[in-house]
This record gives sequence, structure tokens and C-alpha cells, in this order.
Amino acid sequence: MQIPIEDDCFAIRQAARYVSHIYDRHLAQVGLTITQFSILLRLRRTSPQTASQLADSMVMDRTTLVRAIQPLQRDGLLSSAPSERDRRALSIRLTELGVQKLASAKIPWHAAQEEFEERFGAQRAALLRQELFALTSE
Repeated sequence: MQIPIEDDCFAIRQAARYVSHIYDRHLAQVGLTITQFSILLRLRRTSPQTASQLADSMVMDRTTLVRAIQPLQRDGLLSSAPSERDRRALSIRLTELGVQKLASAKIPWHAAQEEFEERFGAQRAALLRQELFALTSE
């Protein structure tokens, strides 16, 4: 069976892996992956959140999110406790160490952003972001 070259899903996933590699390479300087950086940033903006809320806001499977936050908890960047609203749910917070780690990631993240925009074009990158956010906000 031959897959058509117009396979949108494959093209998007291939591009995502390519872009993730750029960001991961830069963020490795501070010991983070782009997924971990995104989790810390999301919690910096809106904290605390339950694992389900965080997974939903990041359009991630809850199980995948839980696996991604385990090293962040182990390293003291996140803390979790039973939610005040629902004792069965975990409430996840950014710790002060997590705030510091996020601050240390600012320069490498900007370097990754610049590298991508240099390769792809700043205007095209802005349009791409707009389209992709529109897709996931529906």
C-alpha cells in the first residue's frame, strides 16, 4: 500500500519532530525538553491546575502529561497535592525552584525561537502559529 504524499498528519508530525529537535537542543543547556518548558510556562501563567486541566489545556493525553511531569516533580520544579475541590484529583503547582528554572530557560528558548524563524521566516512562523492555534482552539 502506498501512502499518498498529501498525508497531512504525517507532514505535520514530521515538521513537529523537526521543530521540537531545534527547541530541545537549545533547552538541553538548562536540562529541559520543550514539553517540560511548556508545562512550566503553562503553570507559571495559571497555577495550580489539576493534571486533567493541564492536559486539556495543552491538548495532551493525561497519561502522557503525567509521565512528562514526573521528572519535574522529582527535581522539585513542581509540587502536587490533592485538589481542594476534588480530593481525588491532584493539584499541580510550580515551585520557586520551577520559577527559577523557567527563568534560566528564557535565553535558550529565545535562541530556539530565533533559529526556527531564521530558517522558516518570521512572518511565515507568525502565520503558522496563528493557523495552528486556531486549529486546536476549535
